[in-house]
Amino acid sequence: MNALPRPGRETAVEMNEPREIKVPLLFSPGFAKWALLFPVLAYLAVFFAYPLVKMFIFSLFDPGMTFRHYARIHQNELYPRVIWVTFRLALVCTLSALLLGYPIAYLLNRVSPGVRNILMLCVVLPFWTSLLVRIYAWMVILGRYGVINSLLLDLGLTAAPINLLYNTFSVTLGMVHFLLPFMIFALYSAMNGIDKDLVKAAYNLGAGPFRAFFKIFLPLSLPGVGAGSLIVFILSLGFFITPALLGGRQDLVISMLIENQVNVQLNWPFASALGFALLAATLVLFNIANRFLGVGRIWGARS
Repeated sequence: MNALPRPGRETAVEMNEPREIKVPLLFSPGFAKWALLFPVLAYLAVFFAYPLVKMFIFSLFDPGMTFRHYARIHQNELYPRVIWVTFRLALVCTLSALLLGYPIAYLLNRVSPGVRNILMLCVVLPFWTSLLVRIYAWMVILGRYGVINSLLLDLGLTAAPINLLYNTFSVTLGMVHFLLPFMIFALYSAMNGIDKDLVKAAYNLGAGPFRAFFKIFLPLSLPGVGAGSLIVFILSLGFFITPALLGGRQDLVISMLIENQVNVQLNWPFASALGFALLAATLVLFNIANRFLGVGRIWGARS
């Protein structure tokens, strides 16, 4: 008979069996993932979530709980009209940036790498100049005795200077100048992911250049159109400096009203209510876009 192992002694079989190693919670994969996300979450909580909550409290308590600031938006016809002007201006800027940016992005997708680098440098060049400097440059160009009016007068095309400044045209021009690179980047990113062999296959099957573009290339680039349009539209809603310096009285946007309520009227609760009204309208439009395009398609994800 084999001798029984003594108490407190391990047999050879037990010594050869693999043991489960317990990893401390501090070094577990799940904890490491949340540890990496913690700085980002903390940043969003402090600089994004907390100001929104604080503004929402301002809009509801003055000093007791009240909805009169939100009711004031609907009672005065000025504020709905300003909100409509803000969204109309954002829509015009989005369509203008799309019409200008799509051919440029398509050209970037078709040219050689060397030419593409030069063109891409021209696209990002406006980011190297301050927004305020660019606005004053447009004021010099579009002024009553600016570059364009002086050229038209010298050529005899006009008898008097044309009013190109302090109107919707100058505001749209200044905003599109700033937002156009965002549209181009989104479009080029989507176009760069399109398999060029699909267009070649359409050529081999007898399709012409226009038919291959409208049947193959354009539908595949729609996610970039959605992404660029969404980015430009949302950025356009919050513009302040460009409408304030290049626009006229008819170009009053909601950001200018908020600035007036904060710095001039010192009415922070009503300014907060205006900000949340704009946020609510933006979220409604975003949900409509999500319903027809889908978030995955907007950002170019494949289904």
